[in-house]
Amino acid sequence: MNTDNLLVAFVTWFVLCFFVALNGGYLLLNLFSLRALHRRGQEQFLGDLPRAYSGLEPPVSILVPAYNEEATIAASIRSMLQLTYAEFEIVVINDGSKDATLDVLKREFALLPFPEAYRRTIPTKEVRQIYRSTRYPNVRVIDKVNGGKADSLNAGINASRYPLFCGVDADSILQRDSLAKVTEPFLRDPTMVATGGTVRVANGCEISGGFLTKVGLPRSALALFQVVEYLRAFLFGRLGWSALNGMLIISGAFGVFRKDAVVLAGGYRPDTIGEDMELVVRMHRTLRAKGQPYRIEFVPDPVCWTEAPEDQATLKNQRVRWQRGLAESLSANWGLMFSRNGGVPGWVAFPFMLFFEWLGPVIELGGYIFMVYAFLTGAISWEAFGAFLFVALGLGILLSASGLLLEEMSFHLYPRGKQLLMLGLVVILENFGYRQLNTWWRLVGLWRWLRQKESTWGTMKRKGIGEEGPPPRAP
Repeated sequence: MNTDNLLVAFVTWFVLCFFVALNGGYLLLNLFSLRALHRRGQEQFLGDLPRAYSGLEPPVSILVPAYNEEATIAASIRSMLQLTYAEFEIVVINDGSKDATLDVLKREFALLPFPEAYRRTIPTKEVRQIYRSTRYPNVRVIDKVNGGKADSLNAGINASRYPLFCGVDADSILQRDSLAKVTEPFLRDPTMVATGGTVRVANGCEISGGFLTKVGLPRSALALFQVVEYLRAFLFGRLGWSALNGMLIISGAFGVFRKDAVVLAGGYRPDTIGEDMELVVRMHRTLRAKGQPYRIEFVPDPVCWTEAPEDQATLKNQRVRWQRGLAESLSANWGLMFSRNGGVPGWVAFPFMLFFEWLGPVIELGGYIFMVYAFLTGAISWEAFGAFLFVALGLGILLSASGLLLEEMSFHLYPRGKQLLMLGLVVILENFGYRQLNTWWRLVGLWRWLRQKESTWGTMKRKGIGEEGPPPRAP
């Protein structure tokens, strides 16, 4: 066997082993998720009993950073006002929006300037004015100079009044029991520092008065692909890591944090796009370095609905930003990996994310190109190429199908047979083009991170989720 044949054989085995390890790792997470969902199912038997702590939940500050969100901000705030929770406040942070976001807020919630002490516990851009709703006493709006989402969240933390805060995207729709469910772990575990909820695609759903009234599927093919993608990412990705206390990301769309733990870690970093993941990784690193016991948990209930991009350009920009955020989060916290007190986050989760998620696009895309070229030129056999297709596409379909199965077994959100058939078809089709396109976009994000291009909020074309409906009564 000559040198060229040895090289081809080595690369072939490397690519095959990579895809086996990647999909095998996620299948293992799937097993952890299945166990966690089974345990959750057993606990649900007690769900109908009166809760001893009902009305005694810790008060929560809901932080809503908003930048050019005139199409969705009113419906989102209305949905939050309908939350069934004992005590909470809503703090909207208008981050120098260039559209009519602030005007919409003033009109819909009867805002007036309100003088109050603002403590800059975490440095932020200048706060221009603080408003308070004359219609809803628990709604305040901070108008500030543009500084990005992380800077907005830091301003919200500074202005918040309660020990827990919940970061929510301005385009999100919450269920009435969302906040109660996502704060439950704080009631049963005093070491809990952060929890995250499931995010679902709202496209195709019926929303009235800021509340989701009927679950549906989007007509857009791109949005349909994202429905399956979100099921896979949340139901066995984050749930699996949560079972190991190794979850490195809480979605910025919906998460609850203990304020003192976040302040201890230094707040959100304004110089990063992936502020949500970077904060969680830094909290792991900070708390483990101090030897402080803690828990970060994922709540699997479908608690948050968000609008997904329906055009390719917007989706590309979103995925490029996500990959850059991943790279920034890991590169800024090297100290966690293989640290003496790193535990599962430092010894398992961090290396996994580094190799399969951060560097994965290079190997994945390179593997596809190499295997196709080698097969077409006769450098590898049909058997080797068939094995590659099985581990790259076949196992990918299996992973997506398992996510859909977990959804059907646990939550049954899509009860109609036609909906399940459509999602089953998408499970197969997404592996033939969509996932490869995502890999390319992730590679672009990695390249832009290497170039250290300036971070921005980015823009998203929104159709607007929700219809105008009667405003909720003031609490």
